Amino acid sequence: MKKIQLIKSVAIGFTLLFSAQSQAETFPNKPIRWIVPYSAGGTTDVMARHLATEMGKALKQTIVIDNKPGAASIIGATAIARATPDGYTIGTVDSGTLAFNPALYKSLTYDAMKDFSFIGGLGKMPIVLAVNNSFPANNLSQFVDMVNKEPGKITSASSGHGSPLHMALELFNHKQKLNLLHVPYKGSAPAVQDLVSGQVNSIFVDLPPSISMIQAKKMKVLAVATPERLDILPDVPTFDEAGIKGFEAYAWQSLVGPKGLPKNKLDILNKALNDALTSDTIQKKFSEIGIQPMPMSQQQLDSFARSEHDSWGKLIRDAEIKLAN
Repeated sequence: MKKIQLIKSVAIGFTLLFSAQSQAETFPNKPIRWIVPYSAGGTTDVMARHLATEMGKALKQTIVIDNKPGAASIIGATAIARATPDGYTIGTVDSGTLAFNPALYKSLTYDAMKDFSFIGGLGKMPIVLAVNNSFPANNLSQFVDMVNKEPGKITSASSGHGSPLHMALELFNHKQKLNLLHVPYKGSAPAVQDLVSGQVNSIFVDLPPSISMIQAKKMKVLAVATPERLDILPDVPTFDEAGIKGFEAYAWQSLVGPKGLPKNKLDILNKALNDALTSDTIQKKFSEIGIQPMPMSQQQLDSFARSEHDSWGKLIRDAEIKLAN
């Protein structure tokens, strides 16, 4: 009898051990936290929530969005970088996090090229130059002439210091040797509202927060900063077509985890992400709000991020772009 009980105990022990090992080897086996470095309701948050839903279906786990806004994405980025690299904390980083901040700030609480495990691309948001409806310029050439005649007086809004919209404005100023006055806001929504109401003259803005206003003809779009015209705005010329050659600007976002995330988990997350980005559901939702899906391998994102980091860093230093007005 004792021998039988011993055998049963050993068998139960092996069963429990095997079950624990299997659970440990199965990823994911609990909810995943997705850190978004901006407030709820904005473009970054909307993108993350749509993708989290699709990825969650494939991974058979809930992906919970955790908004940590503030300090030009630095707060959220630092939280991602300091998380345990077990695959259960991932997060959004963008062109500001990886390309602009390292050159704009003397010191950061994260290292853009060393503190993250790159998972994959999320999306690109084309940037357009728009003016309020009462502004006299009706095309890019007229706009440049007016800025030249009144340097430092024509205002241009952005979603904040160091944002992709701010950098597009500075790139425009630098390349055209202009003095368009930067007016920073806390987010795209209030900047767009003030453009429509005539509080500011112009804005470099990405499509998601502005497309409804554009389609309602509450602002005039002078040019799109993309190599080709956009399907969603077929009548708007590119900067090239409007006479300014080689001007290209867009906001982009990607998905990362903390440094040291195991490759098998990176592969699982990358596949779930790319499958979501190429799904009909995401393609349709993103197209409606002006986002271009950006599926990438981990290696492609690594190369892309480093290229953006180097090229924008050089521009910021060469143009002596500062965060203060």
